[in-house]
Amino acid sequence: QVQLVESGGGVVQPGGSLRLSCAASGSIWSINTMGWYRQAPGKQRELVATITSGGEINYADTVKGRFIISRDNAKNTVYLQMNSLKPEDTAVYYCKADVTILIGRAEYWGQGTQVTVSS
Repeated sequence: QVQLVESGGGVVQPGGSLRLSCAASGSIWSINTMGWYRQAPGKQRELVATITSGGEINYADTVKGRFIISRDNAKNTVYLQMNSLKPEDTAVYYCKADVTILIGRAEYWGQGTQVTVSS
């Protein structure tokens, strides 16, 4: 089994910064794409950013220029540096990983971490 554990959420004022982390553990052969998604109250879950094992990155237009995704393959960890935060960034942020395990490939989600941007 594979577990994803997120950390780093919290409450921050507009214009502030937060850094999220997501560490994967368990019976992992390799991790392919890792990413961050978010879900605000009353809205569907949406993509924030993804990064492949080779370092190819994709951002949602709403976060380009403000958020930075990175990963440490040795630690099976993905990060999301969030700068210039806005109230509309308030959401539960989820980590997702596409993992190769013994019997094939599977997608796993973290439990989510709350990010609240408010003055």
